[in-house]
Amino acid sequence: MQTHNLKRKNPNYKSARVGRGGKRGKTSGRGTKGQNARAGRKKRPEMRDVIKKIPKMRGYRFNTIKQYGVWPVNLKAIEKAFSSGGAVNPSSLAKMKVIELYKGKNPKVKILAAGEITKIVNVSGCAVSGEAKAKIEKAGGTVK
Repeated sequence: MQTHNLKRKNPNYKSARVGRGGKRGKTSGRGTKGQNARAGRKKRPEMRDVIKKIPKMRGYRFNTIKQYGVWPVNLKAIEKAFSSGGAVNPSSLAKMKVIELYKGKNPKVKILAAGEITKIVNVSGCAVSGEAKAKIEKAGGTVK
């Protein structure tokens, strides 16, 4: 059997083509007048535009809202902002303008090892990389 030998199961049945002149008459099952009677009558749902603008639905690019997972802070920024014996935590970092508040709250912070630290600082409430922890403890500080 080859493709040119294949026959339809019911050869006389053809689906009705509406809106092409004959059959079905004037409106071709579209009702009368209005947007839905016209060619290219695809109306998009009213809620679509609203949904696209909601950030949770990931619409319209970034929607002017910054979304921070973890805010990275380098040791050189801590060295510059804090005096010796200072307590380093998300609220003190925000107070010293090292990080920004996110929706009025302190974001999650991770301290990274870029730069050197010579001051004694006490770190709490922050994630700390292994290398940064070693540098802080070498300078005489503590990490909780």
